[in-house]
Amino acid sequence: MLETTIAAIAPLDESAMAAARELHGRLTKPAGSLGALEDLSVRLAGLAGVCPPPLPEPAAVAIFAGDHGVHAQGVTPWPQEVTGQMIGNFLAGGAVVNAFARQAGASVTVVDVGVANPLPEPPTVDGADPAVLDPTAPRLVVASVRQGTRDFAVTAALTRDEALAAVCTGIRIADELIDAGAGILLTGDMGIGNTTPAATLIAAFTGVDPLDSTGRGTGVDDPTYARKVAVVRAALARHEPDPADPLGVLAAVGGLEHAALAGLILGAAARRTPVLLDGVIAVSAALAAAAFAPDAVGAMIAGHRSAEPGATVALRQLGLDPLIDLGLRLGEGTGALLALPVVTGAVRVLHEVATFDSAGVAEK
Repeated sequence: MLETTIAAIAPLDESAMAAARELHGRLTKPAGSLGALEDLSVRLAGLAGVCPPPLPEPAAVAIFAGDHGVHAQGVTPWPQEVTGQMIGNFLAGGAVVNAFARQAGASVTVVDVGVANPLPEPPTVDGADPAVLDPTAPRLVVASVRQGTRDFAVTAALTRDEALAAVCTGIRIADELIDAGAGILLTGDMGIGNTTPAATLIAAFTGVDPLDSTGRGTGVDDPTYARKVAVVRAALARHEPDPADPLGVLAAVGGLEHAALAGLILGAAARRTPVLLDGVIAVSAALAAAAFAPDAVGAMIAGHRSAEPGATVALRQLGLDPLIDLGLRLGEGTGALLALPVVTGAVRVLHEVATFDSAGVAEK
């Protein structure tokens, strides 16, 4: 599945992008007056291969959840049980991501790709039918590869086969959501301790010092932060992950949700469907996706700039500028949901704004 997905990822369509630029030049506004929105709409035309590109709707948030063996190193004060408890909150509609998804009319799919503790027993929905995109009913997909990763301070977090299984889970979820009619995918994540593997992945793929890729996550104190940086540094020295081998990097120091998010991004790119990235977990996964298939970056939109420093490092490596910068660091897909109207507006301009000729407006 991974090989065929990568083979289907192609560069942006230059003719469609040229058509979008030309159309922008005829719309009733000063040239370039919409700034980054114009660049975004041009890129989305290139992704779709048509101008104007389809409106990015309906929107589907995919929250991948997993636990982490590195939690044993004291990198966060939060107990691991919170991962499963928050999944229950997502499914009950009580989390911030649910509030923002209701505002945006987006569906929420929660995927257990590696939670360590037992989950609540809500209805489980599988299959690509219209109910998949129901914005009023969060759904759970159980696709657990293993119950949490191993402690990468001691050994590899995953085997290559486990990492591959998680990547393929993400590809499958992308296909299900797109088959059900989703016009844009939004990344979400849940996993206590998951900013530590994210920081390690970012350092591995970009070569920056762990001090530059590691943040305070949920707001840890100084001793915990110092321990977290030391764990990241030691893991890089122990495993020596090779950025030219993204599956190996994910297996050595990644999380199951990071690997699945990389798969979701690859699956969206193969289907020429935009994927709106959330915070530091998503962009660390995006680095892996870009290592698998550089042209996958064409499908990525940076929703926001996370307060985690590694997010800025990763976005710089990917060449992506975030749409909003509000100091967010929650995860779940919240920043991506807040950025969604910006993406929709960028495309709607090409569909609905009159040209100078059609409106009878004189040009300069």
